[in-house]
Amino acid sequence: LGVGGMHWFNSSQLKNVEEQLTSVEELSASFQRTHPQEVSEADEYYASVWARIRDPLRLSLWRTGLADFPAVKKGEMEELQRILDEDIPRLRRLASPSHHGSGKNNR
Repeated sequence: LGVGGMHWFNSSQLKNVEEQLTSVEELSASFQRTHPQEVSEADEYYASVWARIRDPLRLSLWRTGLADFPAVKKGEMEELQRILDEDIPRLRRLASPSHHGSGKNNR
């Protein structure tokens, strides 16, 4: 009875924590913790991307369950950060109206 009770209690606690972590509020708080500069600068691009992915992300996390997601490696996080910091701004500059028809900035 003791081991079974502990297992039930721990499982229910983990389920409660998972529900809390996948709530819109906690996901938004996580976004604010991981992107403080963009949030403090009220960067419209990041805000619009977050608004578009927040609900599908929450649904995906809820359907799959946090325990079934593999851990993210440090190198993967660094690559994602490089894409956000370098590639996306470069592509945004290239797509801006001032660059259309200009051959000098198409590198």
